[in-house]
Amino acid sequence: MNHWLVKSEPDAYSWNKFVQEGKAVWDGVRNYQARNNLMAMKTGDQVLFYHSVIGKEVVGVAKVCREAYPDPTAGANSGTAPTPWVVVELEPLMPLPRPVTLAQLKAEPLLANLALLRQSRLSVMPIRPDEFECILALGC
Repeated sequence: MNHWLVKSEPDAYSWNKFVQEGKAVWDGVRNYQARNNLMAMKTGDQVLFYHSVIGKEVVGVAKVCREAYPDPTAGANSGTAPTPWVVVELEPLMPLPRPVTLAQLKAEPLLANLALLRQSRLSVMPIRPDEFECILALGC
């Protein structure tokens, strides 16, 4: 199993909305590195849900329930070329008992190489199993 972190501005799509809907098509990603990360996600992979801009904190855990397929919001690039953009479907698993703030992530030595801290604008990123477990522990 792989582990991931996805970011969403809570004003655009919050954890609470995600839980209310029970599933989400993770669409609108328009960065090639993030797209490649979406394409690497497998059913059952666990995903940390991070509120960006407002809050700046990991708030919950989700799982991949459907692997990558063409993003229906992308439209066609041309008459015959398929869109290069993809989506995955995510399902919420649990909120963190205590959200883990960006300040906490930065202060934790084990997380010094966390992609979120090195590539802050990337919206979908892999994280190592030990980083995932560390973040879960910080949220308990």
